[in-house]
Amino acid sequence: MMKSQKYGMMIMLLLIFFPISCKSQTNQNSAGGSQKLKNRNPVAAGSYYPANQAQLTSLLDQCMAQAASPKVSGDVLAVLVPHAGYVFSGSVAASSFNQIPKEMKFNTVFVIGSSHHVLFDGASIYNQGHYITPLGTVPVNLELANDLINANDCFGFFPEAHTNEHSIEVQLPFLQHRFTHEFQIIPIVIGTQDVQRCRDIAKALLPYLNPNNLFVISTDFSHYPSYEDAVKVDKKTASAILANAPEKLIRTLQENTREGIPGLVTSMCGWSSVLSLLYMTEHRDDIKVLHIDYKNSGDTEYGDKSRVVGYNSICFTQDKEEPSAFYLDEKDKKELLKIVRKTMEEYVLHQRIPEFTTHDYSKNLLTPAGAFVTLQKNDALRGCIGQFEPDHPLYEVVRDMSISSSTRDYRFPPVTPDELSDIHIEISVLSPMKKIESVDEIVLGKHGIYIVQGSRSGTFLPQVATQTGWDLENFLGHCAKDKAGIGWDGWKDADIYVYEAFVFGEK
Repeated sequence: MMKSQKYGMMIMLLLIFFPISCKSQTNQNSAGGSQKLKNRNPVAAGSYYPANQAQLTSLLDQCMAQAASPKVSGDVLAVLVPHAGYVFSGSVAASSFNQIPKEMKFNTVFVIGSSHHVLFDGASIYNQGHYITPLGTVPVNLELANDLINANDCFGFFPEAHTNEHSIEVQLPFLQHRFTHEFQIIPIVIGTQDVQRCRDIAKALLPYLNPNNLFVISTDFSHYPSYEDAVKVDKKTASAILANAPEKLIRTLQENTREGIPGLVTSMCGWSSVLSLLYMTEHRDDIKVLHIDYKNSGDTEYGDKSRVVGYNSICFTQDKEEPSAFYLDEKDKKELLKIVRKTMEEYVLHQRIPEFTTHDYSKNLLTPAGAFVTLQKNDALRGCIGQFEPDHPLYEVVRDMSISSSTRDYRFPPVTPDELSDIHIEISVLSPMKKIESVDEIVLGKHGIYIVQGSRSGTFLPQVATQTGWDLENFLGHCAKDKAGIGWDGWKDADIYVYEAFVFGEK
């Protein structure tokens, strides 16, 4: 490649757009359902990364070959990944993704970047369709996208936020190339520069920060200082993130600005995205923050050391727990769902309880275990009853709870025969309960709670926190008031137990 061509590519790939306007925009949060999907086509292909599939795959292979080797133990919850052109930051980006086993399965990958083009209140979630890259379609979790928008005023859909934004798009080919299993994403572009709004975003997303999901935070670090200054300022900024302290990050960014470093435009373009993540992780003692890799554009053949952009790879992990002795495989789950479906139909249609042949059942189905059976109709609750500490095998518990939830939940009339085809079944098999000394031991989305005060008690399954988006105070308060009937603050004088759940349902 001729030198003039190299410099042309360097200018094109290094070009970073900063917010240039703040427009009044309508929250257009309708998507999915009957609306025709409008997929988001790539805009960075051919500039930040090759538009040709074969060339892109080859470049991704090169990046992964140059990546830092895996350094983490435990479950990866989040990674900080640069978003410049692959020839500049690709190896550092690959270092982040290389920390995640390629065979991992995630419910949802939250890809979060800060807007480079427009300012707006809160954050925009693309809920109009799916993302397209040269490697194919990346499905958006449209149901969750709409739920997040409808439940939180910090989220909306603002078309201008996604039209030319590259920070989300450039992460997707890495995800497609890395993982062997299919995945779906929630693409979030943050448009606010208000710290409180970042707290709001963190609060809304906190229930999803668990090993079942992955957070990809898209950000570059210093923009346009000299090579030597970039190394210093990027290390200082990264140290604030490694401390897992959002207020320290804010102070560090302010100090970097006050120092008047020649050429420094920003010490981190995606600061609002990183800050939102830190507001989710700051009080989690079980989370470790690890530095994986660092380079800047001056380390590449296209770079000019007098004016560089910095790239850090940082990983947030959670210690893995010892595996539970009780485990349900896919065959077990399918068998339990069949038991619930057949029992419910037999009882509603003929008022009889079916008998089941158990000689092919696994040991787990014959082991006593607590379980809840939840029925939904048209995405609305239609019945939910469970049992905590049974003295019967699991298969009998779900059989009995299917009858109770369909005919004996006092909140609803019994299920009628013409409703059966519209009922969706979900089963939650419970681990043994553990009494806690402090509510700080509760991990939202992981733990269900059981509150006991005298003869009164109430429970919420783990998924309630995720589905409602409640923080810990609301999770406890609603359970105490609405379920146990001991008032909003009743949990403060009650015994609290936690448990985990294997949750699965019909497709």
